[in-house]
Amino acid sequence: MKILVTGFDPFGGEAVNPAYEAVKLLPKSIKGAEIITIEIPTVFSRGAERVEKAIVEHKPNAVVCIGQAGGRSCISIERIGVNLKEASIPDNDGNQPADEKIKEDGENAYFATIPVKAMVNNVRKNGIPSHLSYTAGTYVCNDVMYSLLYMLDKKYKDIKGGFIHVPYATEQVVNKANNIASMPVETIAKGLEYAIEAIIDNESDIADAMGTTM
Repeated sequence: MKILVTGFDPFGGEAVNPAYEAVKLLPKSIKGAEIITIEIPTVFSRGAERVEKAIVEHKPNAVVCIGQAGGRSCISIERIGVNLKEASIPDNDGNQPADEKIKEDGENAYFATIPVKAMVNNVRKNGIPSHLSYTAGTYVCNDVMYSLLYMLDKKYKDIKGGFIHVPYATEQVVNKANNIASMPVETIAKGLEYAIEAIIDNESDIADAMGTTM
């Protein structure tokens, strides 16, 4: 088995992006599966293009894209990508779309095809906070998630895919407000490793109820 894992470069004035910093710490093999890691740009469309280039090059069985969600307190396994580009800040190329579709011929939304609930459970079982998330936002993270699931639906039907959001790294919040959540990069990396273990171990997802009330 071969799993492609991507992480974004820094954006929004940050010096680092914990997504790629954690991805760089992943082992080359997890439970016998080969782990391929790449950095992608925090730029609408270009990030997704880099993911597809890596899919063509490496022919993985699964793709997991990792992004920073500053303010979240845990490893957030995303379930849904939506067909919307709406940016409150410019991306790293200065693009700031509003009310735009990602794909004109795409569905309104696509669900992740990796076993998201099993991933949450395995991260928690190993002592790291994790939750299932039903919104990947409308910034570049969602753009990459939606575009990945679109291309898997249209062209690469044998590949599973999804997205994980991670908190700020501890060093990023040193000068931020005292209630901003963070997590050491090493802990984030272990959380990603446990999530990937669940992809390897689960052909289909578990049936636990993880919905929200709001």
